[in-house]
Amino acid sequence: MINFEAIKAVAGEFAGAVPFDHVVVDNFFLADAAAALEAEFPATDDSHIWHRYDNPIELKQVCNNWNLFPKTTYQAFSQLNSPEFCKQLGEMLGLEQLFSDPGLNGGGWHAHGKGGKLNAHLDYSIHPKLGLQRKLNIIVYLNSRWQPEWGGQLGFWSAKQEGHGPDKLMKSVDPVFNRAVIFDTTQKSWHGLPAPLECPEGERRQSLAVYYLRPAPAGTDPRGKALFAPASGQEGNREIEELIRMRADESTASKVYS
Repeated sequence: MINFEAIKAVAGEFAGAVPFDHVVVDNFFLADAAAALEAEFPATDDSHIWHRYDNPIELKQVCNNWNLFPKTTYQAFSQLNSPEFCKQLGEMLGLEQLFSDPGLNGGGWHAHGKGGKLNAHLDYSIHPKLGLQRKLNIIVYLNSRWQPEWGGQLGFWSAKQEGHGPDKLMKSVDPVFNRAVIFDTTQKSWHGLPAPLECPEGERRQSLAVYYLRPAPAGTDPRGKALFAPASGQEGNREIEELIRMRADESTASKVYS
């Protein structure tokens, strides 16, 4: 299902990319597989399928329930989480000891509709159940009707030299159909889409997300939840700051998820 030649063609661009190691892979899945994966993406907002995040720093829907994945989607996640793929991916990108997360903690199907957004953030550092460090993300876009004027670009920011948080937007990646973005999450990797989407009602920015882990080096940040930054216009807002603090703390995150 995976177009390994497409990955190999650009893998050399990964290490040393700005503002953190990453690569953009077009035609990530073979054409027939990509079409089938898009067709299987749920067209409904059924709460039995989706978990909804609805708060001032994130508005999106996610599903990581394997029992709800149709055949092709199930097969795709199985391949992406296989030891064989982890080994091949690591070899192509020059990374060692990559492990998958078959539980898809934070991964799976992601969808953003009209007004959807995701403030710039750092992903969780340590997997809350496996104790491994999150090292790598793969996000694959599955929306062939998406128009550039609707927004939805994935932004990559540099990190502030003093203090904490994102600094300058260094790169924007359009959510082109069957495009994958692969990036290192351990290099102060601030990313997100904080501008609300301007797509019509009924259209969605759809993606498939898989995360990869490694043994945590000494001194790794123990944080088990994502750490967000205020979007433009939210700076200095004490309610937003408290929401961000609670969202990043495993003991309080469940109180502010929606």
